[in-house]
Amino acid sequence: MLTVGDLMTRDVVTLKETDGLLSVDDLLKRQHIRHLPVVRDGRLVGLVSHRDLLRALGRHAPSSPQPVAIADVMTRGLETVTPDLPARDAIHKLLDGRFDCLPVVDGDARLVGIVTASDFLRLASRLLDAAEGRRGEAPGVPAS
Repeated sequence: MLTVGDLMTRDVVTLKETDGLLSVDDLLKRQHIRHLPVVRDGRLVGLVSHRDLLRALGRHAPSSPQPVAIADVMTRGLETVTPDLPARDAIHKLLDGRFDCLPVVDGDARLVGIVTASDFLRLASRLLDAAEGRRGEAPGVPAS
């Protein structure tokens, strides 16, 4: 059975609640990502997406005298998953919740990874390629 742990990104770029909003856009572009989990002492407390960033920048003038903190714009109360969750269940969570990503946490709410819709699209592409005989990979086994 394929699990979230088999597909997730483990080396996650994160933010702190006190980080400033203006640096986030550059970070998203440099890292080629669209979601940044926000952590406090290793525990997930929120998420900032590219969409959140655009919305926040539209509300706050860049020349504002007070910097905008991530805590002011992040999404809280996130749907999360654990690494041992079957991948199929995570797909349903993404679809049912209309999410683009799911932070992956351990039993102590410590962030251990992130799984995105793009991760599942890459898996689907590999499975389709294998089913069509384009690669010698076994279906259900993610490529490294």
